[in-house]
Amino acid sequence: MPETVIAELENPQHADAVMSLLDGYAVDLMGGGTPLSDFTKQNLINELKKRVDCVVVLCFVDSDAVAMAICFEGFSTFACRPVLNIHDVTVAPTHRQQGLSRLILEKVESVARQRNCCKLTLEVLEGNQRARHVYATFGFSNDSADPSLGKSLFCEKKL
Repeated sequence: MPETVIAELENPQHADAVMSLLDGYAVDLMGGGTPLSDFTKQNLINELKKRVDCVVVLCFVDSDAVAMAICFEGFSTFACRPVLNIHDVTVAPTHRQQGLSRLILEKVESVARQRNCCKLTLEVLEGNQRARHVYATFGFSNDSADPSLGKSLFCEKKL
């Protein structure tokens, strides 16, 4: 039976699970196809520990970490409430199509409700049809406040 938990990054098993799952995601086509850098591998857990706005959800099956979401809290000025952004979601290839992403999202939503967040946000590649379907069935959309303005877009500027 799968179990979702809030990761305790001081716990070596949880820290190792985060790094393993994230590196597996990074080498996947949907994660960019490149392993994490040595710098990231050496520093990520310590940097995440410093962030009180960070929530990591892990999913274990038979004591193996097989899915994860890394989230960061932001703030909605219009709603004057926190927002929880799901930054990374990954399920190990051996455990896909078993409903684990939904379990992860349910746990994330529970955390967001406990924090009195007004919404969950995430980004997804347009071509990642499987993930888009999961997110849509969970209630995510890319609607805007005014349909005449089009859909919400995610933009970035690398520094």
